Amino acid sequence: MFPGNIKVYISKERVDLRKSYEGLGLLIQESLEMDPLSGFVFVFFNKNANRVKALYWDRNGFCIWQKRLEKGTFCISSLTADHWRINLQDLQIILAGFDISKLPRRTDYSNFVIN
Repeated sequence: MFPGNIKVYISKERVDLRKSYEGLGLLIQESLEMDPLSGFVFVFFNKNANRVKALYWDRNGFCIWQKRLEKGTFCISSLTADHWRINLQDLQIILAGFDISKLPRRTDYSNFVIN
């Protein structure tokens, strides 16, 4: 769905998802104060949190991915800042309908240095 090891930014601001490439790109520049050409995935939810759109730059053009839930909402109530940086795995968990703030986490020891 998305490129491998990529940074993901979720906008806390609810968005009119009729916006497309240009409109979402402008939101990234103005609201998130980031560069839409950065290669990051930028994720936007609608007012009811039952639709999502993601925009990212892929080598030679913009890509949009979107999803509409038939029932229920995405669990994004744990957002606390203007935007939230998560990893791709957490995005996949949100898109599957889970609340990542309620999932148990394992400690990642891969960045620890052993002397």
